[in-house]
Amino acid sequence: MKSLTDLTFDNRFARLGDAFSSPVLPEPIDAPRLVVASAQAMALLDLDPAQAEEPVFAELFGGHKLWSEAEPRAMVYSGHQFGGYSPRLGDGRGLLLGEVRNAAGQHWDLHLKGAGQTPYSRSGDGRAVLRSSIREFLASEYLHALGIPSSRALCVVGSSTPVWRERQESAAMVLRLAPSHVRFGHFEYFYYSKQPEQLKELVEHVLTCHFPECREQEQPYLALFRTVVERNAELIAHWQAYGFCHGVMNSDNMSILGITFDFGPYAFLDDFDAQHICNHSDDSGRYSFSNQVPIAHWNLSALAQALTPFIEVDALRQTLGLFLPLYQAHYLDLMRRRLGLTRADEHDQTLVERLLQLMQGSAVDYHLFFRRLGEQAPAQAVASLRDDFVDLAGFDQWASDYCARAAEGDNDQDARRTRMDAVNPLYVLRNYLAQQAIEAAEQGDYGPVRELHAVLSQPFEAQAGMARYAERPPQWGKHLEISCSS
Repeated sequence: MKSLTDLTFDNRFARLGDAFSSPVLPEPIDAPRLVVASAQAMALLDLDPAQAEEPVFAELFGGHKLWSEAEPRAMVYSGHQFGGYSPRLGDGRGLLLGEVRNAAGQHWDLHLKGAGQTPYSRSGDGRAVLRSSIREFLASEYLHALGIPSSRALCVVGSSTPVWRERQESAAMVLRLAPSHVRFGHFEYFYYSKQPEQLKELVEHVLTCHFPECREQEQPYLALFRTVVERNAELIAHWQAYGFCHGVMNSDNMSILGITFDFGPYAFLDDFDAQHICNHSDDSGRYSFSNQVPIAHWNLSALAQALTPFIEVDALRQTLGLFLPLYQAHYLDLMRRRLGLTRADEHDQTLVERLLQLMQGSAVDYHLFFRRLGEQAPAQAVASLRDDFVDLAGFDQWASDYCARAAEGDNDQDARRTRMDAVNPLYVLRNYLAQQAIEAAEQGDYGPVRELHAVLSQPFEAQAGMARYAERPPQWGKHLEISCSS
C-alpha cells in the first residue's frame, strides 16, 4: 500500500490544453478536519487506509497542500438544464486536481468539489457545504455497494469557514473519484460553440483513454456512441429497479462513462410512488422517478446531436433506438432477481407492472417489501405482506400468480433466501438517516456519519447491533425536502 506522497500522476485531460479547462488553484478552507473517509475508495489509489488519519490528509483535501505533479484544472462544458440550453457552465466549485495511475494501470480522476471560485463560478462562491458533501459521499459509496455504476468518494473534509445558503453553514470539500469526469455537456459545448477541431479532439481523447476497444470497429465514433447508449440503458435500469431518484438529470450531469454522477437532491424511494419528485425545485416534475427513463433517452439524443459532424443521422437514430429495449431487458432481469425468479417468462413484465400498481397508493415500503418477500417461502411471505396493501383482492390475485411463478424454480427456501438477500438490501440510504448524521456532523460529532457509511458499505448483510438502520422510516422522515443548494 502507498502513502499520499507515493501517488503517480498522469494528467491526460490537462494535456488537452486551455480550450478544455482553465488552470486554477484550490482555495483552502479554514481548520480542515476529516469528517469521513472510504477505505474502499482509497484502495483504488493503492492508499493505506491509515493515511486518512494523518494531518496531511485533511490538508491536501482541504486545499492547503498540493502534490507537485498535480495540475488542477476547472473543466469547461455546457448542457441542457431542465430542458433549456445553457451555453457555458463548467466546474463552478470543482477542480480536477489531476489523474492518478494506480499499480494496475488504471487512471482515476481526483476531483475536489467545494474548492473555491473558478472562471465558471458565475455568481457563486465556489464552495460546497457540509451537508451536501456528506450526502454526495454517502450516495457515491452506497450505490457502488449496491452494484450500481457510480463515481466514488474518497473523503469529506470539514472546516470552520462560514458560507451562506438559506442560512449560515460551514464549508466542506468532498474528493470524488472517477475514471473520467467528461460529461455529455462537454460535447455539447464544443458543438454549439462551433469549435469542430476541439470537438474532434475531445472525441479522440475519450476514445483513446476510455473506449479503446471501439477503435477496432469499422466506425469507431459510432461504436463509441453505441457503447454509451448501452451503458446508460443498464445504468437507468439499476436506478429504476432499486428506487433511486437522481433529481437533476441535466445533460451536464450525465457521465460519458454511463455512471451515476453529480449528486444533488437525490433520494431513494421510501413508500413506492412512481411520480415521486425528490428535488423541491423541480416544479414541473421533469425529473420525477417515472420520468428518468425518457429523460435519459432525451439526454442521449442531445449527445447524438453533438456527434452529428462525425456520424450519419440515420446511424445515430438507429443506435438511439436501442436504448429502450436494452433498458427493458436489463430492468426485467433485475426485477426477476429481486423477486427470486430464476428463469424468464413472457408475462414477467406484466407481473412486475401489476405489483407496482398495487404498491402505488398503498404506502408499501419499496425496499422492505422485497427483503421480506425472501424471508419465508413464497406462500407464507405474501401472506405476511398482504395487510400492507389497500386492494386486497388485487394483491391476492397477484400473490397467486407470483407463487405459481416462484414454484417453477428452485423450491429450496434456504437457497431462495440466500439468492434474494444477495440482491435485496437490508440497509437503505434513506434521507432521514442521512439527515440525522448530517445534524450530528454539524455539531462536530462525526461518529454517526462514519457508522452510517460503514453499515451501508455492506447493505445486503445483517450487522449486529444495527437493526435501527433497517427500520421503516418515521412519517416525518418520508417528506424531507432536498434542494439543489450546496
